[in-house]
Amino acid sequence: MTSFRFLHAADIHLDSPLHGLSRYEGLPVDEIRSATRAAFDNLVQCAVDEAVDFVVIAGDLFDGDWRDMGTGLYFAKAMGRLDQARIPAFLLAGNHDAASVFSRTVPWPPNVRLFNSRRPETHRLPEISVAVHGQSFSTPAVTDNLVLAYPPAEAHTFNIGMLHTALAGRQGHADYAPCSVDDLRSRGYDYWALGHVHEFEVVSTEPHVVFPGNVQGRTIRETGAKGAVLVDVADGEVTSVERVEFDVFRWAHLDVDCTNTRMDEVSDLLRSALVGLHGSNASGRPLIARVTLTGETPDAGAVRNGAATLRDDVRAIASSISPYLFVEKVRVEVTEPARTTWTVDEDLNAMIHEAATDPELAGILGRDLERFMLAASTSLGEPEDGELRQSAAQGDWAGVLGTASTALRSRLIREG
Repeated sequence: MTSFRFLHAADIHLDSPLHGLSRYEGLPVDEIRSATRAAFDNLVQCAVDEAVDFVVIAGDLFDGDWRDMGTGLYFAKAMGRLDQARIPAFLLAGNHDAASVFSRTVPWPPNVRLFNSRRPETHRLPEISVAVHGQSFSTPAVTDNLVLAYPPAEAHTFNIGMLHTALAGRQGHADYAPCSVDDLRSRGYDYWALGHVHEFEVVSTEPHVVFPGNVQGRTIRETGAKGAVLVDVADGEVTSVERVEFDVFRWAHLDVDCTNTRMDEVSDLLRSALVGLHGSNASGRPLIARVTLTGETPDAGAVRNGAATLRDDVRAIASSISPYLFVEKVRVEVTEPARTTWTVDEDLNAMIHEAATDPELAGILGRDLERFMLAASTSLGEPEDGELRQSAAQGDWAGVLGTASTALRSRLIREG
């Protein structure tokens, strides 16, 4: 057998709509919306620069039905660049592709090979003794074990299986095309190119079973580096699986411990944490962070009361540190210490505490304010996580009372 290399990618989600970004002030919305294309451009450029022998994309190239034909035309142009470099591209339709897209009348270049959705299919590259096996999704929710119908490995050939699956389950991913690693091994293939799970994972090395993750994080749920894998093969053996990063910006969580921190010290603490986050970003890519204030402090009520001001302060601090550091959201989750000596009258403090933990009162509050909160949430937009209005919109009246009582006690202490 000869030596060769290929690029394994999945979950491109081209032109994903990313609803709701505009409600987060200060985010580079246009750049975020175009990021999937920019990351895919990086993928194509890598394939050309590395002179790979072929590219495999294991599902969810698109993100459901196209808003317009521009998505298909962009993809055709990108595949044309690979075609000009004589690089075949093997495509598998995943759950997001199945409902839309490949039936559209866009003339793909001749290097594009799409797998059948009715039964497993094999495409071959005889000049380098490679067989690529796969089956596209015919519907958005495939719950059958597709692997069992895949053909056995071909002799004297490097066999690659392509599949869009969460295997026996991965947290946060629907259980599509479920199967086990033993099911994959039963086919006798040399490499399994998987898709659907958005985190990079080498599940097995005997044989290699790999999730490359998605090429670009699209929301705060998809943090860290994103890209694909470059696979080298020599004499029928995988010699290296190298992760290659294609993302153009990254998402990150930043937890700031405010334990025993006074309200007037929080801004300095936030600045220090944001400077540290920026300094640890060795990639140099723009960073979008969700900042969460945690820990126990007697000033918890004041911090919660000042959440709106803190949110503005955090975004201003981030902008002063770097024009490429953005804050998606600020969540205030500080709590009071379990034991606090109150300076207000103990009877009043007990009454406030009892009101906050009384389920009957919470039910009365919910019934009385249900219409008001519906009108408020409709007119003011979606509430941010962790805030008083979020609890009310979800009907968590115990949470409303708890937050309100914390703020009230803090104010009474300050004014007393």
